[in-house]
Amino acid sequence: MIWVLIGVLAVGTLVAKAIGPVLAGGRPLPARLAGVIALVAPALLAALVVIGAFSTQRGIVVDARALGLGAALAALLLRAPLVVALVAAAVVTALARLIV
Repeated sequence: MIWVLIGVLAVGTLVAKAIGPVLAGGRPLPARLAGVIALVAPALLAALVVIGAFSTQRGIVVDARALGLGAALAALLLRAPLVVALVAAAVVTALARLIV
């Protein structure tokens, strides 16, 4: 039964991805719609980061992960490379877990 569900979901995904190009047919998108589409990816990424940093099975918590997120944000605001921001987040999170 699970394989039937996986197959249905796979076909549904393919159909959903094909609808846009079929309906658009090479026509340019309206500017307003293109603007909305451009903002969807950053909004989803921000939501995933917040969920990953502040949620557990017990609910919403503020712990060492929040400090790591703050360190990454500070590094990025100081225009540090992404790798430096990731390392800063990992180090601050590890130190906060070590201290607490």
